[in-house]
Amino acid sequence: MTDEDEEELLVAAEAFLAATDEALSEYDQGYADADATLSIIESQLDPLREAVEEAEE
Repeated sequence: MTDEDEEELLVAAEAFLAATDEALSEYDQGYADADATLSIIESQLDPLREAVEEAEE
């Protein structure tokens, strides 16, 4: 894994965590239902998976 791969993976992980934290916060405050919250989290998984796959190559 190159330094660039590590950086891209870190950026993707940070984006996933930020989006997940925000979605869960909105759910906890009653602004979103469970389906909407899961949808947001699931949409953030693809970029994270892609970054992991690229880093593994």
